[in-house]
Amino acid sequence: MFTGIVEELGEVVEVTPTAQDSTLVAVRGPLVTSDARHGDSIAVNGVCLTVVDVDGGVFTADVMGETLRRSALGALRAGDRVNLERAAALGSRLGGHLVQGHVDGVGEVLAREPAPKWETVRFRLPADLSRYVVEKGSITVDGVSLTVTEVGTDWFAVGLIPTTLAATTLGARTAGDPVNLEMDVLAKYVERLLGGRTANGEGVLA
Repeated sequence: MFTGIVEELGEVVEVTPTAQDSTLVAVRGPLVTSDARHGDSIAVNGVCLTVVDVDGGVFTADVMGETLRRSALGALRAGDRVNLERAAALGSRLGGHLVQGHVDGVGEVLAREPAPKWETVRFRLPADLSRYVVEKGSITVDGVSLTVTEVGTDWFAVGLIPTTLAATTLGARTAGDPVNLEMDVLAKYVERLLGGRTANGEGVLA
């Protein structure tokens, strides 16, 4: 479990395709590797990966085919910057919101609107995910916990403060760039729990 508060901007060192539609990725992150061990979880652009090895500030992780298909990690290349966050510890402050590191789909940067103190960034999202997005609700974009400011049928917008622009990859994203999206898990559980229930017995969802 994560909080969506990026700890460090890391750098992809190497991406090595392996057998059966999977990849081994090596990422440099001195902070997140300072106490990392084999088997620990680190979110890379919002995707929870399991540490295989740590060596000199660089950790390696296996990325299986399902993750490559459901996220934008398949597009990573050596030299790319990535958002890194270690798994949250029990008793720590929850600065963002509950983030699983399980990407629901890939979105796309549509436009950026600079302002004196912040930027508004608009993203396209898959139509089947739009029902989980609400104004003033939480969403995770490339591992960053954000508050939705506007929402449409297939898009949403967020406001990015200078700290977020400087400390995450979102400051350098341009129109057309893919981003990993994770919906608020609470919305998905509510939908599942209400599935099949009716308000009047005539098929109207409560």
